[in-house]
Amino acid sequence: MKKSWSIHIDKDYLKFSAAHFLIFQDGSAERLHGHNYKVFIDLENELDQHGLVLNFREVKPLVRELVDELDEHLLIPGQHPVLTYRDLGAGSTEIRYQERRYLVPTAEVLVLPISNTSAENLAAWLADSLLIRLGDKYPGLVPALLRVGVEETPGQRGVVEVRP
Repeated sequence: MKKSWSIHIDKDYLKFSAAHFLIFQDGSAERLHGHNYKVFIDLENELDQHGLVLNFREVKPLVRELVDELDEHLLIPGQHPVLTYRDLGAGSTEIRYQERRYLVPTAEVLVLPISNTSAENLAAWLADSLLIRLGDKYPGLVPALLRVGVEETPGQRGVVEVRP
């Protein structure tokens, strides 16, 4: 019989509030709006010599750092083929998509290396970032599975599974 172990992290404080708009395949886009996102983590691995997948106390602060970086920002997809952004200096950033033009304080803009600000892409960015931070903290750690969910509203979330 084969066994697998995992930890699941679903804490109320692993959340962030951010503004965004989705761009759809036909070129249309949502209005600028915000969500109170919540993040969920599942990490699967072999048990260590102490009978742990990974200490919850070690993982939660890393996730918290990541959600804090996203909190209270306008999230911009830096890899979208049509959307553009540029720092105008004097603390302002211009964001353009088709006929739309947003002028936003630079400190409130966060450009992510994603193609759209969907919950699925945010989950992927969080997963990639968490794997990097886990690797920095635990050299050689390669989880069998990392699953990250980003919930936009209760009952509606994007999920990514990474099997490094």
